[in-house]
Amino acid sequence: MSTQLEEAEQAGGSTHRAATLTPQASRLLEGPVLPTLLRLAAPTVALMLLQGVVAAGEAAFVGRLGSDALAGVSLSFPLVMLMTTLSAGAYGGGVASGVARALGAGRDDDATRLAGTALGMSAILGLASTAAMLLFGPAFYAALGVTGPALEAAVLYSDVLFLGAVPSWLFNATASVLRGGGNTAYPADAGAAGGVVTLAASPLVIFGAGPVPGLGVAGAAWAVVGYNVAMSVVLLRAVWASGSPTRPGFRSLVPRWSYASGILRVAVPSAASTVLTNLTFIILTALVAPFGTEATAGYGTGGRLEYLLIPVVFGVGSALVPLVAASDGAGDLGRVRRLTRAGAALGAGGCGLVGGTAALFPWAWMGLFTSDPAVAGFGGAYLVRVGPSYAFLGLGLALYFAAQGRGRTAQPMLATLTRLLVAGALGALALGVFGWGIDSLFALMACGLVLYGVVMVAVMRRELGLYAGTR
Repeated sequence: MSTQLEEAEQAGGSTHRAATLTPQASRLLEGPVLPTLLRLAAPTVALMLLQGVVAAGEAAFVGRLGSDALAGVSLSFPLVMLMTTLSAGAYGGGVASGVARALGAGRDDDATRLAGTALGMSAILGLASTAAMLLFGPAFYAALGVTGPALEAAVLYSDVLFLGAVPSWLFNATASVLRGGGNTAYPADAGAAGGVVTLAASPLVIFGAGPVPGLGVAGAAWAVVGYNVAMSVVLLRAVWASGSPTRPGFRSLVPRWSYASGILRVAVPSAASTVLTNLTFIILTALVAPFGTEATAGYGTGGRLEYLLIPVVFGVGSALVPLVAASDGAGDLGRVRRLTRAGAALGAGGCGLVGGTAALFPWAWMGLFTSDPAVAGFGGAYLVRVGPSYAFLGLGLALYFAAQGRGRTAQPMLATLTRLLVAGALGALALGVFGWGIDSLFALMACGLVLYGVVMVAVMRRELGLYAGTR
């Protein structure tokens, strides 16, 4: 692709756009790259860290119910995260990118109509998620080879949580509309307050107290559902507040294909990458399962750190997507390059720091969830071997969000597919044919993450010419 030709084409009409931009769009297009990125990313990164604490606290509470309960929640965790990453990352990225691109180009009416379509579609997608899991969830968990109390815990947890799929999708879609308009602080503040309440309420509904009965594993899921309901209501009020640049009319909540196609053009390839990522984790969980319940619980708990890093990098991405989209819509490809490089450095540095620390002190993480030495041993072995490669996970994810901002998410699927083939396919071959042990499987997981980051760099260099200039 000729980036010089693209710059010339996009630069046309930028003077007219500059005269019609809203204050929110102007803030996305102006200011030093790194300080602006940090200012917009900081609230969401803080929220993601807090939500990580909430998720870790929930797992710690569930761990007190026994290894079967912890294994059950670990089995359901990939599907729960699949819905979360689809709604917030893939679909939400398409929403935020479309809104920011329209605002950056001075098309305010399109931004509001796109927001309405996004909210209407999110309710439909939430209903589809609920139906799919209620119909196929039990068979899916059984296919992983788990039986008995662990299987019962997995089905119970996911059945309750997916009953609340609509507010989960609506919450993430609404937050994406606000972020696309340059408002990252309000969703973060509201989410932080809700997270604190959820963490405080979780032990009550899990274990019970006084007249309140303990619901066990189901209680942990009900706490998450309550959080999503409250957050969707709070953020919907913000979207319809006076002065919101993306305040839709009620008639625009009926999805229009012209706007839906713009969202789906970004969301569908992103969703495919998300599915491949979660499929990788599911396949690896299935490969670990024959080593026993302790291995499943240990890997699921250790691997939870990787899953929790994805939302943290999403905090950077929540700023990177609208900033890149607005600059791309305004024709400033040089700023797009600088934003992409800055986001990649933040993603790689943050994840590398966490992964390196976990590799050095694996017991500090595992001790939060279990006192079973066998479970902790498997989880620690995973962290020692895979933790250092988390830097490449952060690098690849940040570049993925930059691709979302540009509305071009097909080629990044190559990087995700590479990881699936290395960790999943070669892992199955190593265990089934060559009889390698679980430590070798963990080493292949690390190789998959390294190649994921490397391939994403190659893709974005070709797509964007990251090192072609600094303008």
